[in-house]
This record gives sequence, structure tokens and C-alpha cells, in this order.
Amino acid sequence: MNNPSRSDVFAAFEALGDATGFVDRILEVIEHIRLFEDFEREEIDTLARYLRCYRAAAGAEIIREGAAGDFMLLLIEGGVEIVKLDPRGLPQRMGVAGPGKTLGEMSLIDGEPRFASCVTLEPTLFAVLDRAALIRVVSEEPKVGVKLLMELLMLLNQRLRSVSGDLMKLSRPSHPPLAGR
Repeated sequence: MNNPSRSDVFAAFEALGDATGFVDRILEVIEHIRLFEDFEREEIDTLARYLRCYRAAAGAEIIREGAAGDFMLLLIEGGVEIVKLDPRGLPQRMGVAGPGKTLGEMSLIDGEPRFASCVTLEPTLFAVLDRAALIRVVSEEPKVGVKLLMELLMLLNQRLRSVSGDLMKLSRPSHPPLAGR
């Protein structure tokens, strides 16, 4: 599959430059998420230089299920609906995400197709970190880059544990096993 360039993916959205002008707002929203809870202001200032910001109108698809992707989003303002197609091809709401939430971390790390679509519910401001920027952070600002990678690893690990627990609950028989079996 041909991976569209970053300019193609975000061409429909208002480009706002890097995130340095949004550091205060980012700090407000990231206080509520684990990914950045251990970051100091200076580290967020550093990371903001590697993020690109965009504004999307309500109803915009900012991530498309099945599309190639090598970036994650940090929602700064607004909200998105997370939608997954069911086996019949009908969209099913998986959840809603608002300011401070991150989307697309799995594809940032592994480059695999997107698991679900994300559609804005209102005008939304978001920051983008792509794999090329992540590599630059790691090489140019190793302390911040390694910290970010460790936080991403912990976030994805927590999600895996949560999903594994949910699967175990679903696989439990409705009746306890008979004694002696």
C-alpha cells in the first residue's frame, strides 16, 4: 500500500505550525493522561518543537480505519468519535475522546494499518507526532526521546493488559466447573 505523504493526509486541515505556541494548553490537557504525567515543562517545550498542529472542522475524519499510518495525535481542544466497522461493514461507536487523549500510538510504533476511524465531533485542535519526528527527538534530544518511548511502551502495555483481562472475562464459562473434573 502506498503511504501518503504527511501533506496529503492533513491537507484538508488548517495547518498551525509547530506546537510551541500551544505549550500552555498542552500542559493543561496532559495533566489528565498518563503518557506525559512524568514530563517537566521544559521537556514538553522540547517535545512541542517536534509536534505539528492542525485544526479540523466538525465531521472531519482525522484517522481512517485500515489506512496506513505512522503518526499519533494529541487532542488539544475539541473531541472525536472513535468508530470501528463491524463484520457487516457498519460503523460501531467504540468511544469518544477529548482534550488530552492520544490516538494512533500503535500505528506510530508499528506502522500497521489503523484499527479504527476517528471523526471530529466539533472543531478540534490536535498535535501530530510522526515516526520521523519521533526518531529526530530520540537522536537530537535523547533524554526526552527515551522518556517518551518508555511512556508509550507503558501505555501500550497497560492497554494490552486491559484487553487481555476483558478477553478472560468473556471466555469464562457462565457456570462453574463441576467438582471432580
